[in-house]
Amino acid sequence: MSLVTLLPFIVLIGAMFLMTRSAKKKQQQAASMRNDMQPGSGVRTIGGMYATVKEVNEDTVLLDAAPGVDLLFAKNAIGAVLSDDEYNRIVHGIEHDLKSDSDVVPDDASSLSETDESADEAAAASDEKSVDLGKKDTVEEPADVAPAKADAESEAAEAKSDDEPKKTDGDSDAK
Repeated sequence: MSLVTLLPFIVLIGAMFLMTRSAKKKQQQAASMRNDMQPGSGVRTIGGMYATVKEVNEDTVLLDAAPGVDLLFAKNAIGAVLSDDEYNRIVHGIEHDLKSDSDVVPDDASSLSETDESADEAAAASDEKSVDLGKKDTVEEPADVAPAKADAESEAAEAKSDDEPKKTDGDSDAK
């Protein structure tokens, strides 16, 4: 056998070694994280439940999910041990960031306007140039012709509606 035929096998074995090595490292990190759990730590289970560690045993963990609700989990079911700040932010919605206290959004929009005078000036400017957003498809006609034409159009529409049967959404003219 030549080196050229053995090269793909060598590369494959090397890739498998590297993959198993990284997987083993991740398993060791997860095991050390689970072993370092202390009562009072906030955790997230692999199922997505957040709880506080009440008691740690050799293979099991007793979690306090709610007042008076204690759950027994296998240590392997703990997905992450959370820091106190992260646990409080997720579970209780408590932020410990001082910047967030200064950027509070008001309940009403009154504090968002600069002054009352600038609002009055803006209202006056908007009154000067009012924009008509209505739809205008037809050309306006003189006042004496428009009523006569409107009467003729309404009579034609009534006659047309009497001649044609009413359609529903499902009907069509095509056959």
